[in-house]
Amino acid sequence: MLKPIVFYGPCQSKMLFHVEGKVVGPKHYWEFGKSGFWILFYKLEKLTILGGTYDAQGSDYWACRKSQSQCSQGTKSITIIQSRNVVVKGIKSLNPQMFHLAIDHCHQVLLKKLYIEAPTRSPNTDGIHIMSSEGITIAGAVIKTGDDCIAIGPGTKNVHIRGVHCGPGHGISIGSLGLHTHEAGVENVFVTDSVMTRTQNGLRIKSWGRKTTSFVRNVVFENIAMENSYNPIIIDQNYCPYNKNCPGMVNT
Repeated sequence: MLKPIVFYGPCQSKMLFHVEGKVVGPKHYWEFGKSGFWILFYKLEKLTILGGTYDAQGSDYWACRKSQSQCSQGTKSITIIQSRNVVVKGIKSLNPQMFHLAIDHCHQVLLKKLYIEAPTRSPNTDGIHIMSSEGITIAGAVIKTGDDCIAIGPGTKNVHIRGVHCGPGHGISIGSLGLHTHEAGVENVFVTDSVMTRTQNGLRIKSWGRKTTSFVRNVVFENIAMENSYNPIIIDQNYCPYNKNCPGMVNT
């Protein structure tokens, strides 16, 4: 059992974080504290994360969310921030409170041979969530979760995704973008040779309908098989998930 932990850099040499067994989080969601992270890697270079099963036991937190009680913000299972030349290979992530794997402000990250799973109705459990990063490659992953299998957020460019089996889940999504007036865009995203099965969406681009500096350009979806995907391809430029205080909406 592991409570929240942070591995701080910078460090002077290559690092290997190797797990051969199973790591589990605390049973009660409040034991994770308020940091928003379970396992955090920060300002590291030439890091390899290899193997192991990570089970955050998030059902207690999902139940709190469902009851509309005052819960904590929730934690991401594995987060990598401001790091460079990172390899994540052969890990298995189960039942996070929120995201399974988050990549934020990173350069040159390879994610390979991943298995990611959470129940279909688990809220906000993105499989891989990428923000403000460059040079991200996902090569082979099975993702079954309650939200986006892969989510690509503002400030991300040069992303290559191949060999992903997604479903159940909400598909592969770019956005949402344009929530803020001054916001970075997304460019050079290539998704190939992947499968969507029983997903809410297949391939999705979503942006808020307001004036913004954000953008999406140079995106390729190629050789994607979809089976029982409710919205196989959806491009939504008036994204407003709860239909409240939407841009241009007149409240009555």
